[in-house]
Amino acid sequence: MDDFTVGRTLVLAPGVRRVVAPNGGPLTGPGTNSYVLGNGRRVVLDPGPADPAHLERLAGACEGRCEFIMVSHTHPDHSPGAAPLAAALGVPLVGLPPPETGPQDRSFRPERVPADGEVFAFDGFELVAVHTPGHASNHVCWLLRPLDWLFTGDHLMGGSTVVIAPPDGNMNAYLASLQRLKSLPIARLAPGHGPVLEDPVAVVDAVIAHRLRREARVVDALAAAAQPATADDLVARVYADTPVALHPLARLSLQAHLEKLVEDGRAVSTAEGRYRLRQAG
Repeated sequence: MDDFTVGRTLVLAPGVRRVVAPNGGPLTGPGTNSYVLGNGRRVVLDPGPADPAHLERLAGACEGRCEFIMVSHTHPDHSPGAAPLAAALGVPLVGLPPPETGPQDRSFRPERVPADGEVFAFDGFELVAVHTPGHASNHVCWLLRPLDWLFTGDHLMGGSTVVIAPPDGNMNAYLASLQRLKSLPIARLAPGHGPVLEDPVAVVDAVIAHRLRREARVVDALAAAAQPATADDLVARVYADTPVALHPLARLSLQAHLEKLVEDGRAVSTAEGRYRLRQAG
């Protein structure tokens, strides 16, 4: 069984270490997976929360040889530790800056902003930036060559689907980013929460299929509504298979599905955040 003991440095593969942050919960599972990559000069990916003990463990795992601090995106469970760790180790921050909307880590101010496809070489490895907007507009997955492991941040995770929360989250962008991953040479998926995932194409296909099934439920719920409906009106029906306690989170992704239907020309947004299906013809 995979070991998610908080604070333990676990070697997953040659040059790949994982340290789980002490921020477990409904959205983060056991906690944020922080990764230390390389054997000589090293890279820290997604330092997670600015927890002093966690950052000390990451610094120790670098053994005084750190090249970059990188992040997948700037949600509060992934990047607040980046600035203090970079200052302590004297190395630059790499990632896309935080967008203006939504809960973001405003302390993240990168020295290097990676272009899509940009390669960062270190210690016999290469990290390739793969822009994957959807969960967040500034989301980047990182492909580690030659192992061909994709570090997915919150684009994919083990055990659950990620929340897509407008206005920064966008369902169409998320699905397009998922499709893009299928064209890359990926051996394993190393998510920001949960275990390493095998058979990447099957994982991606399963997530896309799940999202499209949920979209079909949204369409059915709109068709059954007597009048234009809000996300609050629809959430109990669309997410009848989800515990009621999670409906506030589910409502965020439901809103993203509704906005996707409008973008696709299948629904219309009316006054006061209400939606109806577009009439044929």
